[in-house]
Amino acid sequence: MYKIINSLLVFFILTACSPKSEKKYVGFIEDQDIVVDSGAVVSAHPQSSRIGVSILKKGGNAIDAAIATEFALAVCYPEAGNIGGGGFMLIRTSDGKTDVIDYREKAPSGSSRDMYLDKSGNVIPGFSTDTHLSSGVPGTVDGMIKAHSKYGKLPFKELIQPAIDLAEHGFPVTLRQAQDLNSNRKTFVERNSFKTAFVKDSLWREGDTLIQPALAETLKRIRDYGRDGFYAGKTARYLIKEMKRGNGIISEQDLMDYKSVSRQSISTLYKGFKIITVPPPSGGGIILIQLLKMTEPYPLKEWRFHSARSIHLITEAERRAFADRSEYAGDPDFVEVPEKQLVSQKYLNERMKSFNENHATSSLDLGPGSPEKYISEETTHYSVVDAMGNAVAATTTLNNGFGNSIVADSAGFLLNNEMDDFSVKPGFPNMYGLVGGEANSIKPGKRMLSSMTPTIVEKNGKLLLVLGSPGGSTIPTTVFQVVINVLDYGLSIGKAVDAGRFHHQWYPDWISFEKNAIDSLASDKLQKMGHSLKERAALGSVNAIMIFPDGKKAAAADKRGNNSSYGY
Repeated sequence: MYKIINSLLVFFILTACSPKSEKKYVGFIEDQDIVVDSGAVVSAHPQSSRIGVSILKKGGNAIDAAIATEFALAVCYPEAGNIGGGGFMLIRTSDGKTDVIDYREKAPSGSSRDMYLDKSGNVIPGFSTDTHLSSGVPGTVDGMIKAHSKYGKLPFKELIQPAIDLAEHGFPVTLRQAQDLNSNRKTFVERNSFKTAFVKDSLWREGDTLIQPALAETLKRIRDYGRDGFYAGKTARYLIKEMKRGNGIISEQDLMDYKSVSRQSISTLYKGFKIITVPPPSGGGIILIQLLKMTEPYPLKEWRFHSARSIHLITEAERRAFADRSEYAGDPDFVEVPEKQLVSQKYLNERMKSFNENHATSSLDLGPGSPEKYISEETTHYSVVDAMGNAVAATTTLNNGFGNSIVADSAGFLLNNEMDDFSVKPGFPNMYGLVGGEANSIKPGKRMLSSMTPTIVEKNGKLLLVLGSPGGSTIPTTVFQVVINVLDYGLSIGKAVDAGRFHHQWYPDWISFEKNAIDSLASDKLQKMGHSLKERAALGSVNAIMIFPDGKKAAAADKRGNNSSYGY
C-alpha cells in the first residue's frame, strides 16, 4: 500500500508544475517559472542565466554552463557573485555519480584564534566584518578551474569570455540592484581609496549601465593564464597592495598555497527519495539531513501545510539541529566532525525524545546532544541541468551583501568578509546570530564553517530536483522547506519555491517568519505553546529545477530576488 501511495504522490508531484507566462527569445525561454525540453539555468540575474544557457546551446555540459554562470555572476551580481569569495559546487553526472568541489575561502597564514579580540578578551566590533582583516583567501577562481579540469567539455576561454564582455561593455542594472547599490553607496565611498565602479556621480536607476573595466582586465588575465592569472602575477600584486593599504593579512604565499578540494557528497533516504547534499565545512548539509530524519516519522501532509502543529514540529527539529551545529561543525581537515553520528537515526530519535507536541522547548534548557554514543544572509545559488542529465547545484558567497564593500584597487573585484563565519569567540554570535564553538575557531589555513546547502534529489535513481538558496543561517531551513513542500505537500516547484517560509536556529530563541507565512490562527496556537514569533523580511531566495519523467525541465526562480530562469 505504501508503494502505491508513494507512486501516486510522485505522479502528482511530477505533473503538478504548470508554467507561468513565458517570454520567448531566439532559441531561449525566460521567466521566473518555465518548462523547457533540453537545458535550464536558474540564477540570481537574467544576464548570468542567459549566459549559462548560451553555453549549453554551444554544446557545453552542465558544468561548463555552471562555470560560465559563476563568472558572469561575478560581474552582474556583485552583491554576492564573486571571484573574491568562495562556495560549494555539487555535481551529479548523467550516470549518477556525484562530486563536491569545495572552494570555500581559507584563513590567511597570519590569522590567529583571538585576532578579533581586544586585550580584555572582548570582540572588537566590525573587525571581522568591515575591514581588510575580515577577508579570507578567495577560492572561487581555483574552484572553477578545478571543476573544468575534471568535467569541462568546452575550452575554458569560451566559458569566461561572456563575463569579460559583460564587464567590458556593461549591462543594465535591475530596479532591485539599483536600490542595493544606492543603499550601499556611503559604505563604498568610506571604505575605498578610489572611486569604484559601483559609485556614480548620481544615484543608480533601473536600466543604467554598469561597466567594470578593471574587473574585465582581471578576468582576461584569468582567461589567458588560468590559475596564475589570479593567484600570481599582476592580479595577486594588486590584491596584496590592497591588503597592505588596509592592514589586511592575506599574503602572496597564501594565494600560491590555496587549493580547492573535492569532497564526497552526503546523502539520506527520505520517504523513498534520495537527498544528496554537501558535507562539512558546510554545516548546512548535516542540518538538512537532520531535519528530514527528525520530522520523517510524523505525518506532515496529514497535519497540513503551515499548521501550528507542523510548524511546531519543524521548529523543534531546527532548534536541535542548530544546537548541534554550534558544538560539532567545523573544517574536517582540522577537527573531527562526528558526521555519521550526527545523522544517525538512533541519535536523532534520542534528540527528539524531549519533543513535546503541545509545548515549545526552551533553548536555555536544550544544549547540543552527545553524538559520540551513536557511532555506526548574502549569498547566491544557481542550478543547472543539461540535455544529457548532468546537473549542478552551486552556492557561492562573499558573506555579507557586497562582502566587506572593499574593492581591490586596479583589480576591480570585491573582497569577502568570510572570517566572520569563524567563531571569533566561542559562544559569541556572528552577523547571522549563529553561535559557534571551538570546532570552528580560527586557525591558519582552515576553512570557516558555512551554511550553504546546494542539494539534489533523486527518485528511483533518476534526477528529480536541483536546488539551493542564499540566506546565511536560514539556508538549510529554506532548502528543507522547499523539499518538503514538493515531497510531502505535493506543491509544484514554482509554488514550493514561492511559498512563505519560517526559521528557527536555537539562538535567538524565536521563530522568524515572512509576512503571511503563518496565519493568525496558527500564530495564536504557537504562542500558547510557548513560542515567540517575529516577522522579518524575505527568507532565502531559492533557484530550483525539477525534472519530469519525459525529460522536460521545470525551472523556478524565486520571486524574492532578481532571479531568472532561462532554458531552451
